[in-house]
Amino acid sequence: MGLEQQLPVWKPLSKNLYALRLLTRQHQRLQELKTQSTNQQHALSHSAFDNGFITKQLTNLVNVYDQQLTALEQAIAQLIEEDPILKPRIEGLVKIKGLALLSVAVLIAETNGFEGFTNQRHLVSYAGYDVVENQSGNHTGKTRISKKGNSRLRRILHMPAFNAVRFKEPTCKALYDRVYERSGIKMKAYVAVQKRLLLMTYALWRHGVDYDPEYLANRAEKDKKIVPTGGTTQDQLAEAELSYL
Repeated sequence: MGLEQQLPVWKPLSKNLYALRLLTRQHQRLQELKTQSTNQQHALSHSAFDNGFITKQLTNLVNVYDQQLTALEQAIAQLIEEDPILKPRIEGLVKIKGLALLSVAVLIAETNGFEGFTNQRHLVSYAGYDVVENQSGNHTGKTRISKKGNSRLRRILHMPAFNAVRFKEPTCKALYDRVYERSGIKMKAYVAVQKRLLLMTYALWRHGVDYDPEYLANRAEKDKKIVPTGGTTQDQLAEAELSYL
């Protein structure tokens, strides 16, 4: 296979990207442990018999997790601040409404700065946002995302998708409204926004351009003025929406 195919050379993570991955993954582990402890606190407070000793232990444990999480977030911010290459590019990505420093750090660390992804389709499949059909013989069920690949990407994009819609990021809000109106399922619309945020991040990082919140709106307006030759205006608009750049 190696002789028959021109396989690309694998590029390992740089020292800072490797450190960033360690920090973000440790942050996720501690966040999950904190959530587990807070759930235990909630269950204990609503149980038939309370136990003051266990409650005190859980409270102290949550405080320790909070301190460790804060220290990790500071370490992540410091690492990015001291890297002359990562700093300006990540600062450009956090301008997207909904994406915070931690979210962008996870996206960059888990994809190795989007190295090895030649197109959006590969990235979507790697993140598990590719659509699969539930079909067997004459039976045709609902389509869904595969959820294969790197689950950390989907996890970190969960809250940014809510915030992007909440703060009315133009591209994401329009996509959410369109999918929700068509399907009537809010979570399906939010998943579409998660995928859009991932592709926007990929496009901006790959091309090294500044974030323009009105890009797709301007692109769509230009496409309306173009007289289609091989397709319809709707086809052109759909193509524009599939790719941020």
